[in-house]
Amino acid sequence: MINWKIIWKIIGQLLCLEAAIMLGCCVMSICYGEDDTYAFAISVATTFLTGCALHYIGHRSSPSMSRRDSFLVVTLVWIIFSLFGCFPFYLSGYVPTITDAYFETISGFTTTGASLIDDVERLPHALLFWRSLTQWVGGLGIVFFTIAIIPSLVGGSVKVFSAEATGPMRVKMHPRLSTQGHWIWGIYSFLTIVCAVCFYFEGMDIFDSINYAMTVTATGGFATHNASTGYFHSVAIDYTAILFMFLCGTSFTLLYLTIFKYRFREFLKNTEFKFYCGTILVCTALIMFILMRSCHYRIDSALRSSLFQVVSFLTTTGVFNDDAGQWPHLTWVILTVCMFIGGCSGSTSGGFKCIRFVMLWKVVRNEIRRILHPSAILPVRINGVTASYENQLRLFAFFASYVLMCLFVYFIMMILGIDSTNAFTIAFSCASNVGPTLGLEIGPTMSWNHLPYVVKWLLSLLMLMGRLEILSVLVLFTRSFWKDK
Repeated sequence: MINWKIIWKIIGQLLCLEAAIMLGCCVMSICYGEDDTYAFAISVATTFLTGCALHYIGHRSSPSMSRRDSFLVVTLVWIIFSLFGCFPFYLSGYVPTITDAYFETISGFTTTGASLIDDVERLPHALLFWRSLTQWVGGLGIVFFTIAIIPSLVGGSVKVFSAEATGPMRVKMHPRLSTQGHWIWGIYSFLTIVCAVCFYFEGMDIFDSINYAMTVTATGGFATHNASTGYFHSVAIDYTAILFMFLCGTSFTLLYLTIFKYRFREFLKNTEFKFYCGTILVCTALIMFILMRSCHYRIDSALRSSLFQVVSFLTTTGVFNDDAGQWPHLTWVILTVCMFIGGCSGSTSGGFKCIRFVMLWKVVRNEIRRILHPSAILPVRINGVTASYENQLRLFAFFASYVLMCLFVYFIMMILGIDSTNAFTIAFSCASNVGPTLGLEIGPTMSWNHLPYVVKWLLSLLMLMGRLEILSVLVLFTRSFWKDK
């Protein structure tokens, strides 16, 4: 039986935390003297009072939490967090409908970065900051953020973390999850601060440097300018963004072992990291060659544009310094592959994850060998650890679910009159939490505003499923999940 009281208690506590974060934006709005103060004040009050009410309903709950409870609470937290988080956009009037406001907010929390706002430069400072902050909080996960900041707020932390964590094989750095959370969020915060400082000294003002640092390290991609980082026309800013996207697309466990344990060889030995780097090098070289041959780019411009877009799409960040929608169609294929692959597990990136591609390749390779040697025992080893048969089955289940969900959304959009190229890249973009697409109507530099409302809600669900890795959400739609036993 589902323990509803502890679920409402946890959600209530998290809403109070969200109200506290919103309050900071409200203070910023007052300081700038802009017209979104009222919207933030109402949003803070509504979110806080709802949180208190839900906490009161569950204040006598038993502390135990089943695995089923953890999957339900994580999904509800992301849905409800996004619902209350959309109030500042809607109440301020800058986003006219609740559908658009919810889409914008869940795109932020899931670090997708797809935007319905045609002109972000007209938004007040506090709304822009809240928009960036949703991505920074959602970068490593809303629940994981809470575990790191206030561990006592989330009961059954290990089960809840397992329901939200990404990747097929998870490595614990520390026996206590709260301590692990502190270390990872410490690295995340450190990278954000260093990135902001670099951006500031390379020409951004303080506000822009903080916002871009939050969205780049979260691999989210929301920007304070319509032209994203291309607004600054700075080689230094582009290469700084590339560096921090690359680092935050890497496993934070690997970064921890390297920075704090001085185990530098871990980078060279890690199978997933080598595949990640190899993918960047190969895709960059291919696009660079195409741009120089077909678009007559100079070698330095071709290197910067191709490397930037490959890292941006592979890490599912979605910022841009060039309009890849105007490039030859062959580059679209390469970038779509990058979009699908994604970054490393245990990072802020979305996508299928590099480690799954490595596992998939090794499983297929072993099956080909087994045709010649039926009795051979061929284990699948990742970084010296044998992947269990259960993990291999889960890999193919995830792959099938991922492809089928994208195809389902693709066909729905085709029925509603969206052209094939846009429908295909939009579906994969949302499932991979990338944001920008590659089409003639909706490209990297365009908004998604003209999509039908039905599609916007469908894509909101797909973004959530992509962030929680699909199976964690699909399990809620099974009959067995709701049975008492």
